Amino acid sequence: MLISYFPAFISGLLLTLSFPRPGLSFLAFVALVPWLVSLSRLSLKQSFFSGLTAGLSHFITLIYWIIPTLHIYGGLHPLLAGSTLILLCFYLALYPALFAFILKKLKPGDFFTPLLGACLWTGLEYIRTYAFTGFSWGSLGYSQYSNLSFIQVADLSGVYGVSFLIVLINYGIADLYRFLKSENKEKRPFLSMLLTAILVLSGLLYGHLRLSAIEALMVSAPKPAIAVVQGNVEQDLKWTEAFKNETVQKYLRLSKSTLKDDPELIIWPETALPFYYGHERELSNLVDQSVRESKTQYLIGSPAFAASEKETLYYNRAYMLNRFSIVTATYDKTHLVPFGEYVPFGEYLTFLGKITAQAGNFSTGDKAFVPLGFKEHKTGVLICFEILFPRIASKFVKNGADFLTTVTNDAWFGRTSAPMQHFSMAVFRAVENRRSVARAANTGISGFIDPRGKILETTPLFTDRAITRQMPALTLISGYTRYGDIFAFGAMVAFCLGFMVKGVKTQLRRNEK
Repeated sequence: MLISYFPAFISGLLLTLSFPRPGLSFLAFVALVPWLVSLSRLSLKQSFFSGLTAGLSHFITLIYWIIPTLHIYGGLHPLLAGSTLILLCFYLALYPALFAFILKKLKPGDFFTPLLGACLWTGLEYIRTYAFTGFSWGSLGYSQYSNLSFIQVADLSGVYGVSFLIVLINYGIADLYRFLKSENKEKRPFLSMLLTAILVLSGLLYGHLRLSAIEALMVSAPKPAIAVVQGNVEQDLKWTEAFKNETVQKYLRLSKSTLKDDPELIIWPETALPFYYGHERELSNLVDQSVRESKTQYLIGSPAFAASEKETLYYNRAYMLNRFSIVTATYDKTHLVPFGEYVPFGEYLTFLGKITAQAGNFSTGDKAFVPLGFKEHKTGVLICFEILFPRIASKFVKNGADFLTTVTNDAWFGRTSAPMQHFSMAVFRAVENRRSVARAANTGISGFIDPRGKILETTPLFTDRAITRQMPALTLISGYTRYGDIFAFGAMVAFCLGFMVKGVKTQLRRNEK
């Protein structure tokens, strides 16, 4: 009956409420409980569909902003935009559905279920981060971006370790509820709850110690002054010919306002320049002249192209300009957004087009991930959705970045909850790599995050704003930066071993018979 899927539906809604907005992060620790409790009463098939229900109710309410984005800026009919959302959410919901199905099939036993369940959930989140170009939006750990003590384990495990602990806590509460409601008091979940308590308390203790240690390092670290500029240019005006000059003038004016704070680097958002820098001479010269007058370095987003006899390749590029307006380094976005920046299998799907049709069909940049130098420092640049991928940030830091920058154009999202959700992910890139993060967004949210993951300052949405901050530039290499996703791999291996042990035990029982 449909009523048996109601707890899963409620769990999905509670999960969404734990993310920005409204950002009731504490709900993440109990959100899965109704669903997990209900699984014990469901068949294998019903478990799969309950996971699908939980996933759909969560993702549809979390990424609803896809509809206005595709409709307003992509030009899709609302019905087609809604269909796109549903299809994407069905795909994302397959992960909790597989979680419920596999765990039900395995039946690991009361003691091992919480641990193996957390391992399985972690492994599936890792797969979702990179499978089919990857989309990690809504991973459990991101709900805790403001819970500083709890998320410090990310410098060892990445965001996946935070998700792991959240699932463990949900299982512990679910087991306690089942025990209190059960008439059979012989099956006591105290051992599994004790293991959960030890792991969670160890994580909190580690977090407390790391916060103190990183704070001490920040005191003595060099602190370059960084300025981020939020031009607040409306998306429907951004690429119009008549508005180009006004856009450039606005960015130059806002940048000039930061000079009183003597910034070592002024950062403009993704494709802040609505033209091909270096090719449209009049506007390019206007930018160059202002840079020279400022006597500081600029990191500027602009579309770019490289022409050859065979074809013309387009790039989503960030330019580093020195005080003489000479381009000293560039970075081209490597992880492109399907249908936003390129069309997968474009030679066969030409009818689909792209949202950003004005800028051309982008190509992937060089994946060397070489940081861009400014003064005595180097910054790794993550453009827009690249902030979702921990691997990109860690590669920049491995290559010498003592600072991270993320530039984006979130005008597509309007006043939905998406800008805050997008911003919150940058907190984990700061903690994972122990680097300060500066974020410049066209319409917001722009701001600064320190190596502890603490948000120091943010700008309101849809306001013209330029802010400057002295940010600590650390050079230590964290466990996550050094070893990458070893925790997520370990979780998958642990679950596979659990499956193998289950298979061996089953075979032994059959042989005894």
